[in-house]
Amino acid sequence: MKENIFQHKQQKLLSIYYTAGYPTLDSTIDIAEELEKSGADFLEIGFPYSDPVADGPVIQNSSELALQNGMNLKVLFEQLKTLRSRVSIPVFLMGYFNPVLQYGVENFCRSCQEVGVNGVIIPDLPMYEYEDLYETIFKQHGISNIFLVTPQTSTERIRKIDKLSNSFIYLLSSNATTGKNLEVGESSTAYFKRLKEMELENPLVIGFGISNAETFAKATAYAHGAIIGSAFVKLLSRPDYHNEIKNFVKKIKS
Repeated sequence: MKENIFQHKQQKLLSIYYTAGYPTLDSTIDIAEELEKSGADFLEIGFPYSDPVADGPVIQNSSELALQNGMNLKVLFEQLKTLRSRVSIPVFLMGYFNPVLQYGVENFCRSCQEVGVNGVIIPDLPMYEYEDLYETIFKQHGISNIFLVTPQTSTERIRKIDKLSNSFIYLLSSNATTGKNLEVGESSTAYFKRLKEMELENPLVIGFGISNAETFAKATAYAHGAIIGSAFVKLLSRPDYHNEIKNFVKKIKS
């Protein structure tokens, strides 16, 4: 591990993903604070985009509603000014490159640094483009860029991702969109084992298809942590979601 971002804990890390500006425009920081209190180890806050190609219907719907609520990067960074007075665990932003480009990559990295965001996950930013055009900017502002690995990613590319990374590597459980159930059959087990046996410098965190204690346990048998998105976003559609967050996290970790 190149940075001590997870020095408090290095196994069975639970990350929760949710969309900024959903269910209401001003709920972003309240949810983050409640998740930390409930035992989440780090957070992924999604910034909504009108064409979220990797997202399943639950997260797509949350993005559409967040945009209707008035969420954008400018509003999000305004909200995140109070982040570090209320939340101490690592926080990553996740979204697509188009809004970042419109905001300005340097401005985006500077804003992340100013509010205390640890890193970003931008699935549609190609590795070569990051390396050639943006790596220096990210590093100048101390922002980690999280790369995604799929079952089809070559060993050579995984090694290169490990060298370019300084936080964690996001291991997609499959090539499906978000919200599908995690299937740990022979092929995915071989894929997870292959990554584990590579003894990479950065921790592995599995995402896509983790929704309950059973799938969390399966994923963290092969990786340092796992990410839950759609199952938590579904919870946020309930009017009493605030009362249920603690129970949701507790059930996953039980």
